[in-house]
Amino acid sequence: MNANMIKRILHGAIVPLAALVLWQGVSTLGWVNPQIVPSPLAVLRKLLEYLAPLEPYSPEQGSYLLWLVSGELLRDAYASLSRVIGGFLIGAGLALPLGLLMGTNKSVYKLFDPLVQILRPIPPIAYIPLAILWFGLGNPPAFFLISIGSFFPILMNTIAGVRHVDGIYLRAARNLGAGQMTMFRRVILPAATPYILAGARIGMGTAFIVVIVAEMIAVNSGLGFRILEAREYFWSDKIIAGMFTIGLFGLAIDLGMNALNNHLLKWHRGLEH
Repeated sequence: MNANMIKRILHGAIVPLAALVLWQGVSTLGWVNPQIVPSPLAVLRKLLEYLAPLEPYSPEQGSYLLWLVSGELLRDAYASLSRVIGGFLIGAGLALPLGLLMGTNKSVYKLFDPLVQILRPIPPIAYIPLAILWFGLGNPPAFFLISIGSFFPILMNTIAGVRHVDGIYLRAARNLGAGQMTMFRRVILPAATPYILAGARIGMGTAFIVVIVAEMIAVNSGLGFRILEAREYFWSDKIIAGMFTIGLFGLAIDLGMNALNNHLLKWHRGLEH
């Protein structure tokens, strides 16, 4: 970690730290009801309690490591992340080939575009009643909703990426005798990759939003379910702890995808300069 990176991290932490200090000050002065808006320290205590294993360790339980990660928070986070990743992969697996076909073939585009334009504005949350009717409760409706949320951002960006390939590259490839498949693999797909990765990043963000809503309605585990459960018992500190956990996981995934983008698109930045 170099000095510039440390400087960027410290600069980015100014506003969050100031907000926490202000929040703690307001709570300490008693300007808010702690039952409704608990202090940051109360939220931190609840977060640690949420993270801790539910039962004391004993050798009969087996591995110490497994006991250490047996807390409610980690189990809920694992459940939510597995749904996000599974639903995202389903959505991306359907959107990528269809987007590539629609981007490269005008007939396929004209065939599917009307249906896509009708379905695209419908928010994934609107599918919840149908998802429950079709799949019941549990993981299947969650995967269905998350895949829909991921599908359209990736599809639209893939189509845009393929259709915006610079004609100079295509003409140069044809002049060099490249066939259709070679042109697709060596020219169209690499040129469309920045668009596809941008769509994947948006799709992952949408998947995180949808999984929380799905868990509040159709699933009895995960971070969304736990937040709704905390509301039933008026545990506002646990609600906020769950919200912070969602934010931290979302930030970690976004940073990971951004790092992947930067790694895969080194050649693209080289062309820009």
